[in-house]
Amino acid sequence: MKNNHIAHLISCIRKHNSISATELYKLIDLGQSTIRKYLKELVDQNHIVTTGVGRSTKYQISPSYELLAGVSLDEYYQKELDDRNAKVQFDFELIPNVLQQAQLFTKAELIKLNKIQDRYLKSVASVEAGIYKKRLEVLDIDLIWKSSEIEGNTYSLLETEALIKQHELAKGKSKEDATMLLNHKKALDFITADLDYLKSLTLNKVIDIHTLLISDLGISKNIRKRAVAITGTNYKPLAIESQINEALQNTVALVNSKDNVFEKSLLLLCLLSYIQAFEDGNKRTARIVSNAILMSFNHCPLSYRTISAVEYKKAMLLFYEQNNLSEMKKIFIDQFEFAVNQYFDL
Repeated sequence: MKNNHIAHLISCIRKHNSISATELYKLIDLGQSTIRKYLKELVDQNHIVTTGVGRSTKYQISPSYELLAGVSLDEYYQKELDDRNAKVQFDFELIPNVLQQAQLFTKAELIKLNKIQDRYLKSVASVEAGIYKKRLEVLDIDLIWKSSEIEGNTYSLLETEALIKQHELAKGKSKEDATMLLNHKKALDFITADLDYLKSLTLNKVIDIHTLLISDLGISKNIRKRAVAITGTNYKPLAIESQINEALQNTVALVNSKDNVFEKSLLLLCLLSYIQAFEDGNKRTARIVSNAILMSFNHCPLSYRTISAVEYKKAMLLFYEQNNLSEMKKIFIDQFEFAVNQYFDL
C-alpha cells in the first residue's frame, strides 16, 4: 500500500513539474502528516528536490530519480528482449547533464559507506604493512578470478591462485584464459606501484590500463573505429570514433568534477562499460579503473567475489537499456562492505 501511495505522489509531482505540499494535500487522499513523511523520505532518497523555503517550498522530480528508482530485475527480465522498452541509442545528455547534476547516493547510503570506510582505515592503521600487503594480495586474486569469470574465463579460483602465485597453468584450459588472468595481475601491480596515478584522471591513463588488460589477446588497442554489438540487449553503443572520444572525455571531466570518491568509482564502473570505447575489455577496464580510483584516495578496493556473473551482467544491462544505476549501486555498496569485512576485519 505504501509503495502505491508513493508512486501516486511521484506521479502527481511529475505531472505538475513543480508543486507545493498544500497543493498535494488537495490532490491526494492521505493525511497531511503521511504526505509530509513520504515527501521527506523521497527528498532523503534524492528522488525529489525542493525549491524555496517555508510555505513557498515546491517539490520537483530530481535529476537522480530515473537513475536511481528501484527496479525488479526478475520482472524486468521476464519480458522479451523487444518488450523492455529499452533505450537502444547512446544518451548524449546522460554524462554532461543528467549525471553532472545527480547525487548518486542517498544520505543514509553515504553514512553507511563512510562508516565502513572508517573501519577499513582503523584496521589498516593498526596492522603491520606486511599483513596489509598479504590481505591485499588475497583480495587481488579474488578480483582477478571474478573479473575474468564475468568475461567467460574458465579458470577456477584455486587454479587462478596457482597461476598467479606459482605460474602454474591449469590443465585443459586455454592460453587466452591464462593470459587474461595474468594481464589483470599486471594492471593491478601497475596501479599499486603508483597509487596517485589515477587520482587526476585522464583519457590516456584509462587507455594505459586497457592496454595492459588486453596485452597478447589479439585485441586492438586504443579507441575502436567500428561499430560493436552487445549480446543480450538491443542497446547499440556509439559507432563514430570522434563521438566515442567525446563521451570518454566527458566521463573524465565528470569524474574529476565529483568530490565524493564513491561517486567517482561508481561512475567509472558503469560509464566505461556503457560507452564500450574499445573493441573488447571494456568491463575489465571499468572494474580495474574504478578500483584504482578507490585505492588512490585510500579507500578499500572491491573484489566482486560474491556476485554471480549473471547478476552482474543483468545489473549492467539495466544501465545500458534504462540508464538506471540502482542495481549496480546495490552491487557496489554490498561488495564494498564485503571487501572490508572479508579482507580487512583485522
